[in-house]
Amino acid sequence: MEFLQPSTLDEALAAKAAHPDAVPIAGGTDVMVEINFDKHRPAALLDLNRVSELAEWTPENGDIRLGSCVSYTRVIDELGGRLPGLAMAARTVGSPQIRNRGTVGGNLGAASPAGDSHPALLAADAVVEAASVRGRRKIPVDEFFTGVKRHALAADELITAILVAPPSGPQQFCKIGTRNAMVIAVSAFGLALKVDRRSVGTGIGSAAPTPRRAREAEEFLAAELEERGLWDSRAALPDGLAAEFGQRVRAAAAPIDDVRGSAAYRLHSLAVMARRALTWAWADYQNDDRTGSN
Repeated sequence: MEFLQPSTLDEALAAKAAHPDAVPIAGGTDVMVEINFDKHRPAALLDLNRVSELAEWTPENGDIRLGSCVSYTRVIDELGGRLPGLAMAARTVGSPQIRNRGTVGGNLGAASPAGDSHPALLAADAVVEAASVRGRRKIPVDEFFTGVKRHALAADELITAILVAPPSGPQQFCKIGTRNAMVIAVSAFGLALKVDRRSVGTGIGSAAPTPRRAREAEEFLAAELEERGLWDSRAALPDGLAAEFGQRVRAAAAPIDDVRGSAAYRLHSLAVMARRALTWAWADYQNDDRTGSN
């Protein structure tokens, strides 16, 4: 196995172009597990830890430009107030050691249906920046996942950053696992109330072949909040609205039975998590003294 260790982004892109089968590695929390269990034996590893540009985050045109090698710990410590939904998801990842090494970009690159960051990124309308020696392009995150552990990157491309807009309203993240910590999600759900646009964002994890949004549930909830004047009044949610939203989120899923949980349990848990997430997010919205800011 060849080990490539570029020092700059240009070197990394050149290495990926020359070795399109090379597997990028930063934290190694997914890649090394597969190698250690002999599930994957790549021809080359492309170590990105020396590429400083990928380990930075900066404001950019109203978004946060999150370098692909920024760790979960840094998301929590440095961006918890700016990207609360993603920070909530990051807190559920593995152990402190894994959060210190694991990265959002690596999570995206693995493209697992159970990736912890994916529901929060979907709910927030994040955009994935991909780069190669041919140039850069932006991929909306809901177009990034193309199949089970498959993504839209070309063979010579690397994820360089994730662009996430700071929220104009409350965000929530929920995860169900077989225990409280260091566990792969049985199901997960992300929610964003986009007050400035009077719209809703959702993200479903570990309950379909790919992470996905519950678009019909989003449209239903946004329309109900608008028609009832709740965006402006911030009055209590009508009886049954959160439960109905949960059922519509459930309807968007397509889970399977596996060793972590049954399809039926995943569907039930999604409905419960969506109901609770909306209840919590709406309570945050009611108690927020700022106008459309969380």
